Amino acid sequence: MTTPAPDLWYSFIRAHRCLIREIERRLAEQKLPSYAWYDTLWGIESGQDGARRMHELADAMAIERYNLTRLVDRLEKEGLVTREKALDDGRGAIARITASGRALRKRMWQVYEQSVAELFLVEFDEQQRGVFARALEQASRNARASGKG
Repeated sequence: MTTPAPDLWYSFIRAHRCLIREIERRLAEQKLPSYAWYDTLWGIESGQDGARRMHELADAMAIERYNLTRLVDRLEKEGLVTREKALDDGRGAIARITASGRALRKRMWQVYEQSVAELFLVEFDEQQRGVFARALEQASRNARASGKG
């Protein structure tokens, strides 16, 4: 009897879900907020001057805008981000990370970075990491380009 070939897509999705669940568990164990908070804080902080327009943030995070709005509402309520009107577009909003938001994101990164290294990166050598990262980036570009047609 032959062993079936690994299903790359299924393995990727399952690994992603399992890894995020474990990262969530580790963050909670340290009394830190959820991964979604980290992802949003990093998405904002990594923008120019620690800020991003809301629609750019949604695109960078690959998240629906209505979900992002609710998440940013919670972060703003906690004093981790601020929102301001875009000067060049009265309808647009800009999210900006606060000093408290940066500090929290850095504390969360300690748990997150260690988890990714220990549970995921250890499985790849440098060359494999490069190949995998490039393939995932291309798959993301394919999906974004497909949705515009």
